[in-house]
Amino acid sequence: MADKSLEEEIKVKAQQARHLARYMSSTEDLVENQILKAQQEGKFDNLPGAGQPIDLEENPYEPPEMRMAFKILKENDFAPRWIELGKEVDHDLQCFWKEVDYFRRYTLIMKDQPPNSPARRRFQRKKENFYYECQLSLERINKKILDYNLHCPTYWVGRPNLIVEKEMAQVTTMIESAMKS
Repeated sequence: MADKSLEEEIKVKAQQARHLARYMSSTEDLVENQILKAQQEGKFDNLPGAGQPIDLEENPYEPPEMRMAFKILKENDFAPRWIELGKEVDHDLQCFWKEVDYFRRYTLIMKDQPPNSPARRRFQRKKENFYYECQLSLERINKKILDYNLHCPTYWVGRPNLIVEKEMAQVTTMIESAMKS
């Protein structure tokens, strides 16, 4: 008996769904027919902006109350603080790794010096100083990344913090392997 009432209930809901589908289909057809009729009558001719590219620059994710401020900043070649910080971080990392590569090439030149020569001792002092400077640079970049993450509006555009010890291990490996090659 319960099966029969469940079956009837399903039939009723299916019938209602058919009516709704038919209504939605007829509404869609009605709108399409009206658009086609208006096109044939020429009602879409000579509209303002016809033939012009559509401006899709409005960001749906920015708060509406900030749109005007962002528009003014953009027109004057300014960017929000977090974007500027991101550019700084990218630039600093690029410069850091260029410096590491430059010192690696310097190491390749100095490895041929005799072990107890003054040039080799001077190189050892420079290498220790270079490692110290690398440590400071990575910590400075890491602080910028933290600042960037605090300023960026959404968490998914944030950047992972540098693990300074891991980066320093990579720098040391590059320099020491250049010394051994």
